[in-house]
Amino acid sequence: MSKKKIVLDAILQQGILPLFYHDVVDESVELVKTLYNAGVRVFEFTNRGDKAEVVFKALLSVRDQEMPGLYLGIGTIKNAKEASLFIDLGADFIVSPIVNPSVGKLVNEAGLLWVPGCMTPTEIYTAQEYDAALIKLFPANILGPGFMTAIKDLFKGQLFIPTGGVDIEINNLKSWFQSGVCAVGMGSKLIDPKQTEGLEERTVLALSLVSQARQNNKM
Repeated sequence: MSKKKIVLDAILQQGILPLFYHDVVDESVELVKTLYNAGVRVFEFTNRGDKAEVVFKALLSVRDQEMPGLYLGIGTIKNAKEASLFIDLGADFIVSPIVNPSVGKLVNEAGLLWVPGCMTPTEIYTAQEYDAALIKLFPANILGPGFMTAIKDLFKGQLFIPTGGVDIEINNLKSWFQSGVCAVGMGSKLIDPKQTEGLEERTVLALSLVSQARQNNKM
């Protein structure tokens, strides 16, 4: 099975993609260890600061030694230079806030999953043209579940994950899964790098609520 398919399946199984950026190596490592202990097996570190490369290297190193079965992706990748850098470092998948065809081409050539961010049907169509198996609806708090409901018949079979403003709250999660998404991205609503107390419990709760929301959607 290809790396692309393995990571995609892991995201679908988990139902939630936690993400954050933090520029302190030791604190970032502890954060990811906490997520791992709570049951997370796919995680996105975001390329939103000068220390992203250094921290990501450290996360990969500790993952290889202490967190078997964890897939580490890099987010906020906007151009091919950034994508190439993190692919060479060993990123398991690439997430973008935009649709940049050169990034899609590069990631696909590397045999990895590319998750571009889209806000319009035209962007979704463009992302599909460059083999985006999973598309990020971003920003989700602006688009809302109603957008997903409205466009899903236009793009039958396409997998979507909303990111930005998804709440750890059963009714919010139900509304997203009922609209047709396959998983949800969760950043600041789940993880505050400066306030880690209760993170493991919050993550366990989020995983549980996602599972519950999906079960209700199948009934």
